[in-house]
Amino acid sequence: MPEQSSVPERAVVKRVRTRHFQNAKDNGIVITGLTSYDQLTAQIFDEAGVDFLLVGDSAGNTVLGYETTVPVTVEELIPFARAVAGAAQRALVIADMPFGSYETSAEEALRTAVRFMKESRVHAVKLEGGVRSADKINRIVGAGIPVMAHIGFTPQSEHGLGGHIIQGRGDQLERLLDDARAVQDAGAFAVVLEMVPAEAARRVTDELRIPTIGVGAGPHVDGQLLVWTDFAGLSTGRVPKFVKQYADLRGALTNAVEQFRAEVADKTYPGPEHSYE
Repeated sequence: MPEQSSVPERAVVKRVRTRHFQNAKDNGIVITGLTSYDQLTAQIFDEAGVDFLLVGDSAGNTVLGYETTVPVTVEELIPFARAVAGAAQRALVIADMPFGSYETSAEEALRTAVRFMKESRVHAVKLEGGVRSADKINRIVGAGIPVMAHIGFTPQSEHGLGGHIIQGRGDQLERLLDDARAVQDAGAFAVVLEMVPAEAARRVTDELRIPTIGVGAGPHVDGQLLVWTDFAGLSTGRVPKFVKQYADLRGALTNAVEQFRAEVADKTYPGPEHSYE
């Protein structure tokens, strides 16, 4: 007789909703998420059973060629979000609110969130910041739009934080907890913890009612999120320590392109089977 898993079975869900996130935390079911910026990857990840797709401002690095996420605009992200939302049949689709689109006021934050909901038809938005963003989260949630919060290392504040610095160590733990409580009290349905020590993430996860989603936050969180080009081995340059590469798409594509060039050069492609009579 096969050994039974201690993890509760995942219920069959036609469409993942924010309430399923809370149900997952309450029942010890781990939440999975990947970024996506286009129809094809959204379909693949959705069919594979990923719970949520984040149309991240990481598109600035992975699609648009920017060095950081700071230059990304709402106008650039909306078409990506529309493509992903249109392709996903099951996963909850969340759009990142880019830098400069919500910081000024709660009303500005609401206007940006409304644009994403109306123009791209996503199901929720995500914004960075804890205590400093609580009033924005509260205003957006008050208008009926679900919000995923993001604390710890916040990429849009990279310059202010002094680079890719791990957050929540030592005396910073209390600040991390304050941020976590603030976004929960403001109405966020979940919170991303990025680049924080595993034990700090455990403390936050144990204290919060809402689910925690880890990005380099160790195993003691309620879910995990990765940038898809990192996890699939497509990205170049430095790969963060927390990333496990599950495929080598860069190698596979390079081999395919080299074979295509060689076959075109020696005129073995196209062959008779690829030609019309």
